[in-house]
Amino acid sequence: MDTQPHTRLRSENRRCKIAILSRGDAASRREATPQNSRFVRVFEALAASGIAAVPVVYDETFADAVRDQLLTMDGVLVWVDPIHQGKTRAALDPLLREVAAKGPWVSAHPDVILKMGVKDVLYRTRHLGWGADTHRYATVDAFRAEFPSRLRAGGPRVLKQNRGNGGQGVWKVETVPKTDATIRVLHALRGSQPEEMPLADFMARCEQYFGWGGCIIDQAFQPRLPEGMIRCYVSAAKVAGFGHQLIKALIPPPPQGPDSPEAQPGPRIMHGPDAPQFQALRRLMEDEWIPQMMAALTIDETSLPVIWDADFLYGPRDADGADTYVLCEINASSCFAIPDEAPAAIAQTVRDRIGRNMASVR
Repeated sequence: MDTQPHTRLRSENRRCKIAILSRGDAASRREATPQNSRFVRVFEALAASGIAAVPVVYDETFADAVRDQLLTMDGVLVWVDPIHQGKTRAALDPLLREVAAKGPWVSAHPDVILKMGVKDVLYRTRHLGWGADTHRYATVDAFRAEFPSRLRAGGPRVLKQNRGNGGQGVWKVETVPKTDATIRVLHALRGSQPEEMPLADFMARCEQYFGWGGCIIDQAFQPRLPEGMIRCYVSAAKVAGFGHQLIKALIPPPPQGPDSPEAQPGPRIMHGPDAPQFQALRRLMEDEWIPQMMAALTIDETSLPVIWDADFLYGPRDADGADTYVLCEINASSCFAIPDEAPAAIAQTVRDRIGRNMASVR
């Protein structure tokens, strides 16, 4: 029996090379090294597993050079947000599809992101145990026809554009008492203030989301939001850690204002996968929800991202007083920062993917 798996991987994969792709400008591309990268711990974990990794910086202005470089790789790990300083992945995703079609495996593949890393996953998996009162508006006409009555009937709602990050395009919407068509809205983007406006004006503001994202998702507001958000980090189908944070998004700012220290979110406290307080959630994820999600979205385990996360809010307590969890987002495009235990889990998943690719080539 071979008791040295890392040595065996090195000998069989001397030329195996993985790109770690992130967004940046021409200067950062020239100067990029594993040591000055924010992903340095991932580079170190890959190296310890006998896997060579190189930083590759992407921007639309030098996309052709990036494509040529990626085509020399055996795999590509992608950390690029859906929206960053006004830029989207509209040009990057076709490039990554082209690269993947020519041989290198890409994680997360853009087609997988479109299944699980967009807000539409909240609607498509609403029947799972992590689901809540969730609706989907596929067109502007459907939004105009259905949202007003749903808002009036069901209390505060949270609208989410399909593709976004950092709270962009996420709104808490509630009616203003004793008015017919005035609403109060609060953007999840940091520094936002509540606004009151006619419902029709707000809905017109949201129509832009049907262009880039294709739909709007509508969820019931979760009143336990002030108790914080739990981020469950996953590598392929195994939990790699947790983060708990007292968030301030969708909570009205204090009297001191949205830029005051009191209005800022608390630190995200990271935990390993064995943290006792999260074992019930871990069992639900690994034993039930991840397999059910894969079936609902037709994703096989080998296509799951090497690192992704599921964000949960606390739902209503059950009959025994135990916590329930409501999924509010899955991040698959650019999951970072990550717990200390996650780089080793990423390296293990990469190693498994390389082994499968080698076996398929033989």
